[in-house]
Amino acid sequence: MKLNLKEFEAQLLAPSQALIDDIKKIDGDIMFLGIGGKMGPSMAVLTMRALKAAGIEKNVFGVSRFSSGGLREELENEGIQTIACDLLNEEDLKKLPQVPNIIYLAGHKFGTTGNEDFTWAMNAYLPGLVSSHFKNSKIVAFSSGNVLPFVNLKEGGVSEEQSPEPIGEYAQSCLGRERIFEYFSKKNNTPMLIYRLNYAVDFRYGVLIEIAKAVNAERPVDLTTQNVNVIWQGDANEIAIRSLLHCSSPAKMLNVTGPEILSTKWIAEQFGLLLNKTPQFTGSGADTALLNNASECHRLFGYPKTTIREAIEHTANWILNGGELWNKDTHFQERGGKF
Repeated sequence: MKLNLKEFEAQLLAPSQALIDDIKKIDGDIMFLGIGGKMGPSMAVLTMRALKAAGIEKNVFGVSRFSSGGLREELENEGIQTIACDLLNEEDLKKLPQVPNIIYLAGHKFGTTGNEDFTWAMNAYLPGLVSSHFKNSKIVAFSSGNVLPFVNLKEGGVSEEQSPEPIGEYAQSCLGRERIFEYFSKKNNTPMLIYRLNYAVDFRYGVLIEIAKAVNAERPVDLTTQNVNVIWQGDANEIAIRSLLHCSSPAKMLNVTGPEILSTKWIAEQFGLLLNKTPQFTGSGADTALLNNASECHRLFGYPKTTIREAIEHTANWILNGGELWNKDTHFQERGGKF
């Protein structure tokens, strides 16, 4: 099916009624720290569109180094007020305006091996600086499902009650980020929500596109990690914004992913049908995987509006129509914590 990719993407960026209703309840302006990553730009644009649909005005700020590319101009064209800032530079950070609502997206993952000190600075030192500067704000702080243990496939995933068991320095630094935010939430009575995401998928990146690219190129799909959780990025973005209404002190933990424990093989087979390819496979399935139980998230926000079959179809259509792809693989098959 021939698509106008810009129109197709715009349709999927439309805010839900639930988001429109909730954004009316969020008191004050919103700032995205580390807006230049995979989710930040679309999340900020979604915020602006929800505000417009709700008929209300708030200032929306986007903070990043903005060192290259046209992202800053794109965001400003959407009405987002951009601020160039190296968050690790304390003098720069102190100049940021006090804003009642913070969505913290900053972090470092790929390139951790061999650059461990920077990873820890970004993931565990910076949260303390941010918590101190924005001690009077609500903070939704992005984390990762990687802090949780691998579990037997029969266990149905890990809920927020289970103690973290991070594997490798990246996951350990993510737990450090959580603990620092938790400490400052208690110390300063700052309402926070720790947003453990596992895994967001979009046209351009994520578990689905990685599997789809392999199927389309007739490369074998590794089945060692034979089950995964995913959530469409648009739904993950909405949940992040709406989470500003659920911050608390002590900080609330929230697993964010889709409701299904999906078969990697089944996903590949679905792409085979849509891309008219015969999937090839390698590897034998391990008995454990990094799987999250997101039932608390679904209790608060309902099930994601984009179903897994719709996400697979969107991804296949994007590939068949030559859509842009990002070279930002999740490495969801990584089991030793080396990123």
